Amino acid sequence: MFVYEKKLLYPVKVSSCNPKLAKYLIEQYGGSDGELAAALRYLNQRYTIPDKVIGLLTDIAMEEFSHLEMIATMVFKLTKDATPDQIREAGLEPHYVNHGSSLYYENAGGIPFNASYIAGKGDPIADLYEDIAAEEKARATYQYIIDLSDDPDLNDGLKFLREREIVHGQRFREAVEMLKENYSTRKVY
Repeated sequence: MFVYEKKLLYPVKVSSCNPKLAKYLIEQYGGSDGELAAALRYLNQRYTIPDKVIGLLTDIAMEEFSHLEMIATMVFKLTKDATPDQIREAGLEPHYVNHGSSLYYENAGGIPFNASYIAGKGDPIADLYEDIAAEEKARATYQYIIDLSDDPDLNDGLKFLREREIVHGQRFREAVEMLKENYSTRKVY
């Protein structure tokens, strides 16, 4: 099912060590609207959605995992040379005490990833609208991080990720319209 190439979906560059930006990016690593939650949500929803949409959910889920890898790389590059003072200034000392320089699935506030982030109703239309909302929330979060960032190299990768969220939302909207054609004839899938 997988073909893994040892390269990122899009090149990740950072201009300098910046743990504060890394803290913001952790939101997209393990937050409720982050890449892990999206990937797991779409894989989970595949089991209760009509066949004509399963491939779309699978494809986007796999891409979300590649986004997760990009975020991990960004966080690593932004923190790899950080001093203890920079860690403290960024507010990452609880993370550092518990995990050192290792990544951990948590949000920007340090709250660990929770399975309740993985929405699934079992109704294809409801699930796809949830997916559209998830993509829009991820897009907005990327934009907020870009707004706070002064790193043009990092922003290049963040803009790529933001644009992919827009594309995913469009694809989910197309899927809703496809399923709505049959919605009036079938009440339960």
